[in-house]
Amino acid sequence: MKMDDSSTCPFCLLSLPSSQIQWHANTHFDDHDFHSPQGEKAVSNLHFDTAFGDCNNWYGGDGGIGRDNVLWKMNEKISCLVDLQIKGEFHNVDGGLMNLLRNCLESEAENSRSILSCYVDHFQSIESEDVGWGCGWRNIQMLSSHLLSQKPEAKEVMFGGSRFVPDISSLQRWLEIAWERGFDEPGSHQFNHAIYGSKKWIGATECATLLRSFGLRVRIVDFGPKESESLYLSVPGSSVGEKELVRIGDGRKRKAPNFCGPMDRYLSRRGCVSQTSCGKDEKPCSSLNVTMDKESGGECAVKSAAKQSKEHQVLMDFVWNYFSNKNSIQFGYKRVIFSEKTPLYFQHDGHSRTIVGIQVKHQRNGNLQYNLLVLDPAHKTAALERSLRQKVGWQRFIKRGVHTLKKQQYQLCYVDPGIANKEEMEKLKTMDSVFLEL
Repeated sequence: MKMDDSSTCPFCLLSLPSSQIQWHANTHFDDHDFHSPQGEKAVSNLHFDTAFGDCNNWYGGDGGIGRDNVLWKMNEKISCLVDLQIKGEFHNVDGGLMNLLRNCLESEAENSRSILSCYVDHFQSIESEDVGWGCGWRNIQMLSSHLLSQKPEAKEVMFGGSRFVPDISSLQRWLEIAWERGFDEPGSHQFNHAIYGSKKWIGATECATLLRSFGLRVRIVDFGPKESESLYLSVPGSSVGEKELVRIGDGRKRKAPNFCGPMDRYLSRRGCVSQTSCGKDEKPCSSLNVTMDKESGGECAVKSAAKQSKEHQVLMDFVWNYFSNKNSIQFGYKRVIFSEKTPLYFQHDGHSRTIVGIQVKHQRNGNLQYNLLVLDPAHKTAALERSLRQKVGWQRFIKRGVHTLKKQQYQLCYVDPGIANKEEMEKLKTMDSVFLEL
């Protein structure tokens, strides 16, 4: 390795004095590997695409080194990314956003009870960066902010132990590494194994893939009509799996099922509901809710708002049981309490948000009225903070009742406690879910 007065480490691109570069390079692997013929050949073949400012091309061929080199190469990719990843920017709320929300909820009528996640930072979409496509990444950032703040075991394994939430470009690299390690191979095919630098939409499955690659026990829950159950790739035994992949040109594409009201990237995007930009209010075929009418040849049929709300109460009940730990939480004299549960990544056709809690109100007629408490990447953090501090207009930012759930399919993902062992990690590579009928 030729040394100048100042040299760049080929592994993490750090610029160091020539006298230190050899020692620094040694820190990336042990002395035996570095001075072995295989190690020296690997070093000579390792090169980077500096136009992107990161490690883009990792190794020029296998060189006959085989599986050990694949592992070495992956470890070096991760080491390089840990050094190069950039901290995501967000508007820091003094005192914490969840504390402000708690104060607002406590100021409401006494007949309500609310449960919140302990801590979440709000990451908003930025006009010049990701408006129209970045909501999925922003929700990953929000969920990650909670994990890094509240879960010590997660803090040690996420993002190489950096202890901060990376920006979108860095998250895209982490997702590519997860794919390369074998997590969600069908999903990787959908994106042709690359997403860095693109504006492609992602969903709850990509969130689960990225976080599972760190050993986090991420679970997925699908909600939809019974007739669509077999269309969910994440459901074990579904009809949309590897056998449904067909070769088109140099890539493999998934057959689009003929279904009205698509959900996530595994269902057709060309049905009665159009895919619109993140953060925009999507409209179905009409201003009314729609469903598939098999007897009319697949035409959209009107569904009453009352029936729709009754069906979507299943989702509300799930969220309440999740945050309340199946009603094991005791409120006592408190009307707002913090739960140890992680926030929920909340996906539907066209947009995604983060559910940070839920409120229930006891109405005079004896019925219970639920409101999801959400953080939306489409909202400006400063405006959200101002409304919470002034306790004016904050409800329109945060609250979402069952009547607002107008989509035919929804998807949630959350994180169970603990870190997976080696055997469990292999199982986490295959995406699966629980299906609940709406």
